[in-house]
Amino acid sequence: MRNKRDTYVYELFDSRKIVYIGITDDLERREQEHLGEGKKFTSIRTMSPKLTKESALEREDERISQYQKGHNGRTPKYNKK
Repeated sequence: MRNKRDTYVYELFDSRKIVYIGITDDLERREQEHLGEGKKFTSIRTMSPKLTKESALEREDERISQYQKGHNGRTPKYNKK
């Protein structure tokens, strides 16, 4: 059976600054969850077409690694260290 392509990689921004990189199969729900957790951000943007969950997890890891390379090893503000 083929894996379902229903998962996005997305980033939260505070102005132009990336504050979170994650995955979800429901962008609107996840945005509301972040707001409910008190995260401060000005926009949310998908960074991929819909992928399988496994592919999205790989892409998320790659994107976080890219971010860390440009930020002295730090992760975005709301990503776990």
